[in-house]
Amino acid sequence: MALAGKNYASDNRLGQGPFQDSMFNPGAIYDKIQKSEQRGVLKVIKMEVKTVTADQGGNFLVLLMDDEEKKVLPISIGPLEAQAIALVLQGETPPRPLTHDLLKTVCENLKGALEKVVITDIKESTFYAEIYLQQNGETIIIDSRPSDAIALALRFEAPIYMTTKMIEFTYDYQDIIAREGGDEELH
Repeated sequence: MALAGKNYASDNRLGQGPFQDSMFNPGAIYDKIQKSEQRGVLKVIKMEVKTVTADQGGNFLVLLMDDEEKKVLPISIGPLEAQAIALVLQGETPPRPLTHDLLKTVCENLKGALEKVVITDIKESTFYAEIYLQQNGETIIIDSRPSDAIALALRFEAPIYMTTKMIEFTYDYQDIIAREGGDEELH
């Protein structure tokens, strides 16, 4: 896989890792942040799942990419979560419901809907996320692991966001392509 052999999950973006010489150029993303700050709304960037991949050590990563395909946020996930995300990306339906399928059914039967998920923070190499559920006109915010939030968002076809403070943990997509020799395996 395109990211095989690299341990991006352990890179804490504090002067370490394969892209330490890359400088972040805010550009259009910064403009979007400023506009949202002026409106007083939650400062987030829309992301989409680019792929699920594994590093040389067999650790799985889900790669989230911004709409402009400039920034990539790699999140280390477990093998079962990787499978749960990959199945949706590949358009496959398991013969029996997996946990995330079951949770979607429960939410729907309770007249709930997934509004969005937000990757909110990273502390001591652990990512955090929130699931925003709508039920009876109210928003319920639930703490979640990002892998579970992403797997659920894919099943609901709900948007995935990251808070703007997570930008410092992203990589420039073009740097990854240049260093890995192409993006054919990231699709």
